[in-house]
Amino acid sequence: MVDRSFTDPSLAALYDSLNPWGPGDDFCLGQVMSAGTVLDIGCGTGRLLGRARREGHRGRLMGLDPAAAMLVRARAHEPGVEWVLGDLRSREWHGEFELAVMTGHAFQVLLGDEELRLALAAVRAALAPGGRFVFETRNPGARAWERWTPDRVREIPDGDGGVVRVWHEVESVAAGGERVTFTETFEGARWARPQVDRTTLRFLGADALDRFLRGAGFVVVERYGDWGRGPLTVAAPEIVTVAEPADRHNWAP
Repeated sequence: MVDRSFTDPSLAALYDSLNPWGPGDDFCLGQVMSAGTVLDIGCGTGRLLGRARREGHRGRLMGLDPAAAMLVRARAHEPGVEWVLGDLRSREWHGEFELAVMTGHAFQVLLGDEELRLALAAVRAALAPGGRFVFETRNPGARAWERWTPDRVREIPDGDGGVVRVWHEVESVAAGGERVTFTETFEGARWARPQVDRTTLRFLGADALDRFLRGAGFVVVERYGDWGRGPLTVAAPEIVTVAEPADRHNWAP
């Protein structure tokens, strides 16, 4: 199920303000600009591919997202990109893309083992020979969820001269910290009462990620702990992964 914060137009309109362009976007934009054909999985409001097109990318750019409210915003901002409503299971893939990206920690919404295997198999099928898959997850060692507390309130413009207050609260941490369920609450004049979205994310460590990747026929070629290409340490905030089809490396599990 897609989170309400992505399917509700009033909440989707706040996404870019809550998640301003940052170092991770710069990292991924560099990857996009160096590839001729790109699939952005969970593209959201489409700012990555939209920025690439505006900066001169002339190849095929496809943004895929299951939330119509996000794609409405993507199409409005940059009509010159192929925006597709759906997920990786919505179509067959035939090696069309030199690069697949999955940004915004979207990888963490793949909660079940089989769901994750099917998604990785679809990414593998979508990649051309020599293609790359770039994604990031939050490093479970950094325990980011411990900072998702109601006292940490953010205020952003609501677009009508007012502000929206946003905060998070963890409801449960299960499977030894691998699955975290939390709420995101939005409060502002546009709603009669606070709007609450509930989400569960999966926090996989590097070893577990690599097992799934190997099972799908990938090999990791680059791995970082932050967007500045720093090393992956126990407390590094991110696990940034660049993977390629294993057959390119004459590798087998």
